[in-house]
Amino acid sequence: MRTRIMNLFVGFFLLGTLTLFGQDTKNEKFKVYGNCGMCETRIEKAAMNVDGVTSADWNKETKMIEVSFNAEKVKPEDIHKAIAKVGHDTEKVKADDEVYGSLPGCCKYR
Repeated sequence: MRTRIMNLFVGFFLLGTLTLFGQDTKNEKFKVYGNCGMCETRIEKAAMNVDGVTSADWNKETKMIEVSFNAEKVKPEDIHKAIAKVGHDTEKVKADDEVYGSLPGCCKYR
């Protein structure tokens, strides 16, 4: 019985390991325009809401975001579009003027 439980445990461990290595995880950095802590929260939340994104970290000094994502689920363009949709220009996608206009004054970078 003990051997059976141990074999089951090892099997689950190997299955979990294969699942992790089977994912095509990518990291990318790109410019996103913004100014303050509210921008940081909005930008990171927009990126994290894209299915397949596992982490997002925007630096307000450098205006660069670093994202990790499952390349089998999401394309980098989808992340750019999601961020632009909440009012922040990226190096590839410009935010809609109306959405940008609704940002708080401290968040306006244009």
